[in-house]
Amino acid sequence: MILEILTPEKKLFSGEVYGVQLPGINGLFEILDKHAPMVSALGKGNLKILVDKKGEENFSIQSGFVEVLNNKATVLVEGATAL
Repeated sequence: MILEILTPEKKLFSGEVYGVQLPGINGLFEILDKHAPMVSALGKGNLKILVDKKGEENFSIQSGFVEVLNNKATVLVEGATAL
């Protein structure tokens, strides 16, 4: 799955990943390879990128949205910092 994380200032991440865990407004949820199309609002919290089954990257994000379409997840956030 392709993942892109974008802020108004820059692109934080772009690449092939195993999955991503996101802080939804009603709790955490995970998007894995070949997920069904969806759009969801995000709350403040920790975004965990599952680069592969052994490695991960983490960002602390503000509110935003995620769109999943054609095995690509695009995350749009107000602000984010790497952890």
